[in-house]
Amino acid sequence: MAKLIYSAITSLDGFVADAQGSFDWAAPDEEVHRFVNDLERPVGTYLYGRRMYEVMRYWDTAEAIAGQHDVAVDFANIWRAANKIVYSRSLRDVSTGRTRLAHDFDAESIRQLKATERRDISIGGPELAAGALKAGLVDEIQLFLTPVVIGAGTPALPDDVRLDLELLDERRFRGGVVYLRYRITLDA
Repeated sequence: MAKLIYSAITSLDGFVADAQGSFDWAAPDEEVHRFVNDLERPVGTYLYGRRMYEVMRYWDTAEAIAGQHDVAVDFANIWRAANKIVYSRSLRDVSTGRTRLAHDFDAESIRQLKATERRDISIGGPELAAGALKAGLVDEIQLFLTPVVIGAGTPALPDDVRLDLELLDERRFRGGVVYLRYRITLDA
């Protein structure tokens, strides 16, 4: 059975993008990126909303861009090897390999996916993750707290759900980023 993991890079005050939608402050340095790559290796399927997919599809052609560091090329290979499901009512097609489009997020189909997949599943984007969190589908939350306070923007976590968490892992990086990994407990 696969775990459903929500992973996000956030500001210290809990936002994944600022009020203008920018997340340039969230770009991981090489040390963090290498760590992220190792976390992503067991992922067999990515679940994305439209906006997150539009950001992530960059990795489908990242190798073709001159001057990429080996850590970025490694991530591109990891990303391209995984299956992707994009949930969107506005997209009519998807342009990346191993990707399919679903128009509606269906909690039961995610439960079935978790029961049948051998590799973990990652859910990306705070809106899609909020629906999965509310439906009780997410097993783990992985947060990368970036040493910046942005004051407002898109929150990483929904404000209308209670989750009881158990800390499973933590790591501090030289650049000030802190990684926190939590299991959602059944007491939630």
